[in-house]
Amino acid sequence: MAGNLNVLQWDGAPGHYEVYYLSATDPATGIGLWIRYTMVAPIDGEATCSLWFMAMDPAGDVRLGRKISYPVEQLVAEPEPFRLQIADSELSDRGMAGGFEDVRWELSWDGRVGSHPYEHVHPLLRRGKIAKTVLVLPHADVTVDGTVAFGDRELTLERARAGQAHLWGFKHAHRWAWVHCNDFAGHEGAFVDGVSVFVPRFGRELGPSTPVVARLLEEDFVANGLAAVVRAPSTFDLTSWNFEAKARKRRIVCAVQAPRESLVGVTYYDPDGQLAYCYNSEASSMRVSVYDKTRRGGSPWMLRETLESDGRAHFEYAQREPVQGLELQVT
Repeated sequence: MAGNLNVLQWDGAPGHYEVYYLSATDPATGIGLWIRYTMVAPIDGEATCSLWFMAMDPAGDVRLGRKISYPVEQLVAEPEPFRLQIADSELSDRGMAGGFEDVRWELSWDGRVGSHPYEHVHPLLRRGKIAKTVLVLPHADVTVDGTVAFGDRELTLERARAGQAHLWGFKHAHRWAWVHCNDFAGHEGAFVDGVSVFVPRFGRELGPSTPVVARLLEEDFVANGLAAVVRAPSTFDLTSWNFEAKARKRRIVCAVQAPRESLVGVTYYDPDGQLAYCYNSEASSMRVSVYDKTRRGGSPWMLRETLESDGRAHFEYAQREPVQGLELQVT
């Protein structure tokens, strides 16, 4: 995909949704943040755009979800240099600033650092329109500075690790898990971003399909080809995800744990009117074991290193029915 991966893809037609988000962790407090700029053009009805703000910590002492929606006329986008505005809130390749009700943010990062883009959907799959949603990472690993305020609390972020993503399509998956982590102790510059999806086909659920992109031990890792995606072992539920991925001579084995008390429940709307119920923890933990292929006797895989992140990984679980006993902060 040529050009800036942040450029708005919507052409004004119905049947489309689009999302920009930043996931970050405040190093001082451990509070995880998830800020989203979105739009949806339903098949029937008027298009809207929205701002979302979520904050949570591992213990559940902080668990906040906010959303406000506007007519789509409040959405303004410019391709070069990239700039997106919803009402009074802006997003660019250098940062984001805005707010609504009792939440505000003013965050900046250097778009030239860690700006190598990554794509989860292989170009052949995208051109064939097999994927109903396309996910890209314009800024997979950046250092963020600035302030975030919610309620009567203000955080000052200094060198917070963060990632900024962009996705669009016409339909969410039937069920999925997602993770992003670029805050591994002792491994600056490392990140993992993956998603595992089940989709309905011919009256049954097919999957999982699990594309994964990463940078580990100073090498890029991209497992988004059809064979790699459908063969990757993956099992997930509301609070955990275990998966593997292979690319060239490297294999990674990953485990994600999300504290149930940190989950913020939100509702996504498909352009066809169907709903997805998503439970997000920006205060999860992740372990990544990195193996390289070897020709020596014994096991064909040699463990190179294990990376760990305690409470600074970002995880989402989603399905088509709400989880009983868990509040939806955003509906």
